[in-house]
Amino acid sequence: MIPTTNRIYLAALCLARAGLRIDSDKTYLLESRLGPVARREGFPSIEALIEKLRDGGDERLAWATVEAMLLPEAEFFRDRRMFETLSGEVLPAMARAAGGRPLRIWSAACGTGQEIYSLAMLLADAAGLGDRVELFASDLSERALEKAQAAAFSQFEVQRGLPARLLVRCFEKEGEAFVLSPRLRQMVRWRRVNLLDDVSALGRFDVILCRNLLPQLAPEAKDRVLQSLSGALLPGGRLVLGPGEAAGRGLTAIDPAIGLHAAATGDDVRSAA
Repeated sequence: MIPTTNRIYLAALCLARAGLRIDSDKTYLLESRLGPVARREGFPSIEALIEKLRDGGDERLAWATVEAMLLPEAEFFRDRRMFETLSGEVLPAMARAAGGRPLRIWSAACGTGQEIYSLAMLLADAAGLGDRVELFASDLSERALEKAQAAAFSQFEVQRGLPARLLVRCFEKEGEAFVLSPRLRQMVRWRRVNLLDDVSALGRFDVILCRNLLPQLAPEAKDRVLQSLSGALLPGGRLVLGPGEAAGRGLTAIDPAIGLHAAATGDDVRSAA
């Protein structure tokens, strides 16, 4: 069992680096997440891994540890109504208002890519829309981004939310994996981003999706991330959160001048006026 002092250290490390809220009492969670990291990095035990972390100086190892504590929430077409609303209503209206300017969409905390690829599949079929949209995706986890860019998914992964017609049309079977077509992979630009950092260098976006990350963050980090993402929206842009994520401590502290208000969709789709 991981000693209490080390569990508290790990929780503090995750909070400081990524704003993650980790319950230091959940030993089983720490052990299940960090065991693979210890083995991959050649440590005989989790305790040896933590000793190395506490010695300091190994940034790569520190980030690998923090990234391992992120809860993966990846599924094709998760909350399908949100995708239908975006592709069928919100984006066409935005495209008309934008004139000839391409729309910019960012999947923040994209995980292994199922969210942004789901949108890419819909947009590729949308007449006159697919070539007018620029798709961006980011995550804190380098390992998640590597998998996302490879776009090779297991049978279990493609069975989670992906319609059979899109599996047949958009994927090729390669050994045990289903690999997304190059055309769709090339629609997305990728970048490692810590949402606690300044994101202004990424530019501004018409739509930002950040679903299922906020519940993992400490209240102060939620405030910081939401203000950062709201500031990255173009006038009239939309911030898309997961169901129920608008409520809760920390989210009401946003400056009312940002002008966020809920749209009538299944998910929490918010508009910056």
